[in-house]
Amino acid sequence: MIQYNPKNWFGLIFHSYSRQVVRTLLPFLTIMAIYTAIVTFLIEDYFNLDFHSTTVVHSLLGIVLGLFLVFRVNSAYDRWYEGRKLWGLLLNNSRNLASKLNAMISKENEEDRIFFQEMIPAFAFALKDHLRKGIKIKHLKITDEKLKKHLEHKDHIPNAITSLLYQKINQLLTSGKLTPNQFLVLDKEMKEFSDILGGCERIKNTPIPYSYSMFIKKFVFTYTVTLPLAFITEFHYMTIPIVIFIFFILVSVELIAEEIEEPFGGDVNDLPTQELSEKIEKNVKELMN
Repeated sequence: MIQYNPKNWFGLIFHSYSRQVVRTLLPFLTIMAIYTAIVTFLIEDYFNLDFHSTTVVHSLLGIVLGLFLVFRVNSAYDRWYEGRKLWGLLLNNSRNLASKLNAMISKENEEDRIFFQEMIPAFAFALKDHLRKGIKIKHLKITDEKLKKHLEHKDHIPNAITSLLYQKINQLLTSGKLTPNQFLVLDKEMKEFSDILGGCERIKNTPIPYSYSMFIKKFVFTYTVTLPLAFITEFHYMTIPIVIFIFFILVSVELIAEEIEEPFGGDVNDLPTQELSEKIEKNVKELMN
């Protein structure tokens, strides 16, 4: 995720991300430039047509297209922000669980304290990789080889870690190291882990409806492809840069929406899940030391 100062206009205008967008769209901008140049040349010089056009239709369609793009970006941002709230809840939940366990488990019980110091952050790291479809056990930073082998044979590692945490807490209860009331106090945080996991999976596995995404792309394509015919009478060869600029703006908006609607990846605008996982690890260890 990009860290920036929202008040620095100059820095935002000339930020490297703008150059990255241009590089991504360069092949499409080139094709659109060639297409517009060919259309302009054929009408203006080759056939020498007495062609009269109007921008009224595109002006009206532009309003409709703008409304569609606003809804598209807002829908994508809602998914991004909901993902951020879920990861913020995971951070708070991990801190709360670590604070309670630190108070409930005696300092002499070093084995159980180390277990929770490792497994609470391991859930965050496992969730991060699970949402990116590629969990590696070594990323979880678990020192117990038996636990590593246990997790290696699981298809859903975040679920498996939640189960291990519950088993350990239940073991502490049955051995008398926790009271029934303490177990109930911890159950709230344990339940939150499953709720956060389910919420993130819902965002990950429920994309924007296909028909809506397809229609937006067709609308943008049809609108920009017909733009030269609307501008050529008034702007002649200046139609080429004008069409390229409009095409760049419209497609950039759609590109941003596509990027933020899937907030758990590794793109520059995605959520900083790696940094949040590391913060959870640091906070849990600090609380339980």
